[in-house]
Amino acid sequence: MARVVPRLSFVLVALCLAGAAHAQSCPATLPAQGAPIAAPLPVFPADNWWNTDISTAPVDALSPAYIAWIDPARQVHPDFGAGQGANAVYGFPYAVVNGAQPKWPVTFEYWDESDGVNLSTGQGVPFYPLPQNVLTSVGWVEGGPPATVDLRGSNDRHILIVDCTNRTLYELYNVWFSSQQNRWYAGSGAFFDMKTNNRRPEGWTSADASGLAIFPGLVRFDEAANAGVAEIQHAFRVTMRNTNGHVYPASHTAGSTSGALPMGARLRLKKNVNGVDPVTRTNDPAARKIFRAMQKYGLIVADNGSDMYISGTYDVRWNNDVLNPAFHSLRASDFEVVQLGWKPSAVPTMTIADVAVAEGQSGTKAMTFTVRLSAASAQTVTASYATSNVTAVAGSDYVSAIGSVSFAPGQTSRTISVTVKGDRTRESAETFRVTLTNPVNTTLADGVAAGTITNDDLIRTGGTGQKTVRAPAAVRFEK
Repeated sequence: MARVVPRLSFVLVALCLAGAAHAQSCPATLPAQGAPIAAPLPVFPADNWWNTDISTAPVDALSPAYIAWIDPARQVHPDFGAGQGANAVYGFPYAVVNGAQPKWPVTFEYWDESDGVNLSTGQGVPFYPLPQNVLTSVGWVEGGPPATVDLRGSNDRHILIVDCTNRTLYELYNVWFSSQQNRWYAGSGAFFDMKTNNRRPEGWTSADASGLAIFPGLVRFDEAANAGVAEIQHAFRVTMRNTNGHVYPASHTAGSTSGALPMGARLRLKKNVNGVDPVTRTNDPAARKIFRAMQKYGLIVADNGSDMYISGTYDVRWNNDVLNPAFHSLRASDFEVVQLGWKPSAVPTMTIADVAVAEGQSGTKAMTFTVRLSAASAQTVTASYATSNVTAVAGSDYVSAIGSVSFAPGQTSRTISVTVKGDRTRESAETFRVTLTNPVNTTLADGVAAGTITNDDLIRTGGTGQKTVRAPAAVRFEK
């Protein structure tokens, strides 16, 4: 995996970011290799970059040029499967441990961009919960053989570990354990709290060249082949032969090849290619589920490798005789590149303000309610509205209203008008509600307004020396 010279100093991550209050379900037997991950799914927050719906994101202006650089005829390949034997582990194995798993220090090549390091010495501290299995068993370390076999020069040798108690993730790149020295070595290492969207510092690597976590971008058997999981809810990790810089959400650059995609670039499987949905090119339900996720969540360029290689977990249950031809039915030309660095705009909130007007002694007048957005949106924002009685009565005090309010892109203020009827009846102030519902591209921060009709007719008190007083003001009601 290509690397560049590190430039940022390390900030040590606290060992106890997640406590017992965040405990999650764990497999009955631990450590476990490739065990299903307990809910909630996806494994990072729903608004994490891996879990972001990009189905309506804009296409990059250079998308055709990027696809041409890859080669439009390039087949998509599943870089995972069911190989057997010590040297035939295809894809990423991952281990599941609990919070009691003993932690080891690791000596890193890129120590100043790795987690679990003493700043003053550059040496690792006990931080990574490495189970004994990675030292003794085939299939716990990427590439196959246990970590005691030094294959760092010919294999990436990743180790991925999920702490199911604290819902945290540990990832190591280019790992080797020296039995003679009783010491762990690795190129780099990273820690992720899967309950947060914490991103690596700008310029930092991780266990991946892009600075991203690996595990959340893998095609997992327990998602794809599980009929109980309706749809996969995240993007997938993809590699390219070369890259050029990096864009959000990546934090690290590992190449400067002109014309190549940057780390962090997103590709999206088209929903229509020559009038046909490419998902239908295979009848395999697992592959179809994977392809639908490529349409909704896409692929994220995360490492240098082979063009259009999709990363997944090592699992002997994969059927390569079905998986390979299904993936090979897709070509690079079936994809488009999403606008580089794209991320969804923050959804604005909508509010509606209370209004009070004097009713008048005859005729009608307009009561104008102002509806506001907390920020301008690049999309059209709408909501429905309707009036309802409180103490005011539709038909006699005001005219009921129902409709919708719409904000064009860039607009932050709109109005709703309700007609109020005047009369000479001596009465207290009366109120009705205007309620917003069905928000689109917004959320309702305050969706109910009070419309107060204040009385302007004089009320006389009895007795000698009569005087006049105004009708009492309205009392604010609870929304």
